[in-house]
Amino acid sequence: MVNKKWAVKRLTVNLTATETQKLSQYCAKTGRPINDVIRALLRSLKVDSDEASEISPDSKVSELAGLLV
Repeated sequence: MVNKKWAVKRLTVNLTATETQKLSQYCAKTGRPINDVIRALLRSLKVDSDEASEISPDSKVSELAGLLV
């Protein structure tokens, strides 16, 4: 089996206490590590130039928050 090599970029995200609690509860409920959840959320983002230009930043934040519910 070949090991996956990850290009690592460390990222700091400032979350409110409520956001942190919600993320922790989601991870505990699903048994998934926080890193996996964040990566899955990022992979779900649309990045095509046409799609991205039509999406407001606030709507993306709402979409991400909805995925954690």
